[in-house]
Amino acid sequence: MTETCNPPENELSPFYILSILTIIGTECIVGIIANGFIMAINAAEWIENKAVSTSGRILFFLSLSRIALQSFMMLEITFSSTCPRFYNEELIYDMFKVSFMFLNHCSLWFAAWLSFFYFVKIADFSHPLFLKLKWRISRWMPQLLWLSVFISLGYSALFSKDIYTVYCNNSSIPSSNSTKKKYFTETNMVNLALLYNLGIFIPLTMFIFAATLLIISLKRHTLHMESNATGSRDPNMEAHMGAIKATSYFLILYIFNAVALFLYMSNIFDVNSFWNILCRFIMAAYPAGHSILLIQGNPGLRRAWKRLQPQVHLYLKEQTP
Repeated sequence: MTETCNPPENELSPFYILSILTIIGTECIVGIIANGFIMAINAAEWIENKAVSTSGRILFFLSLSRIALQSFMMLEITFSSTCPRFYNEELIYDMFKVSFMFLNHCSLWFAAWLSFFYFVKIADFSHPLFLKLKWRISRWMPQLLWLSVFISLGYSALFSKDIYTVYCNNSSIPSSNSTKKKYFTETNMVNLALLYNLGIFIPLTMFIFAATLLIISLKRHTLHMESNATGSRDPNMEAHMGAIKATSYFLILYIFNAVALFLYMSNIFDVNSFWNILCRFIMAAYPAGHSILLIQGNPGLRRAWKRLQPQVHLYLKEQTP
């Protein structure tokens, strides 16, 4: 059984801690605003029409999970930076990690289902199995979303024990009579690898598979339109190129987030190291960046955002003394 031990090398200065809290807090607030907007638009449609589209349902679940995730990330970074003694109590530490795993798993699963749904509805393949899936995916999606929640909860609870062990070592400070607590986190890499492979690798593979096939289908259709083009600009071709770029950005962001999540959860790097902090920045930036791209790429959300902007500007102007 391979284990890694992650002792903190040095303490961060108050200015450094404030800088980290400011950057991650800004990323999380932007993400909460973007996801709150997406959730509000789809919730309003749901209430007004007594029904919601399949993509709207997925976006609602995705935005809700990300609001909870980024709120929790701000709470965790605040406690880990300002109250390390409380944060590193074994029960508290396990609670933070398990909750963090659950919310991340939900977010990854919902993003994967969104990518898969877009692939099934947009891609053009003639295989009978694909055509059958295209016909039934909307009917299956509510059950698949709830199944993802229970899968995420199951994996988080199943591996909540025997992954992290927190040790505390009292060391004397030179030229002082006081002692300083240092916390060491030992990680069971066998259990963590199993957790990653089952809890994260499956939605990651599904997202990559769906996004790659969607890009291939759109690219093939775009080449076909280019061969039949008359020389004038074709709005459909521009829409396809925009969809290819957006899907490519989604894919890159998703992979970066999954890698950063695994590195952060494995405690490979020192808690105060540059690489560990970079992983936190990436994990905080991904939900915000992906949600902003979703608003830009979704015509309904984009129109709603444009209608909201004048009202926001007017409100801010009225609040300005």
